[in-house]
Amino acid sequence: MYNLITVLSQATAPAETAPQGGGSSMLLFVVLMFAAMYFLMIAPQRKRQKQHQKMLSELKTGDKVLTIGGMIGTISNVKEKTFIVKLGDNNKVEFIKSAIQDKIVDEIPAEQK
Repeated sequence: MYNLITVLSQATAPAETAPQGGGSSMLLFVVLMFAAMYFLMIAPQRKRQKQHQKMLSELKTGDKVLTIGGMIGTISNVKEKTFIVKLGDNNKVEFIKSAIQDKIVDEIPAEQK
């Protein structure tokens, strides 16, 4: 019985290990991971967001737009924070500017028709 207790106590005792090499390599790894995440995820998203803001600021009355809900209409009035969009025969709906997904450009210019 004494041998069994001795073996078990030796097996569960924490083994002393040599101290690991510096934390500077771990810090360098974390910095490199953050830099990679920034260039692969954050920077392209900011670029798309700036393009969307520019597109919204350039919209004017008469432009054909697509909303985030999938509705297609023509802008009939531009306000400070909203657009009034004509969706069909005398159906006008007011959308906040962030609800406009894209400006629809006709495939064939009007001059060639």
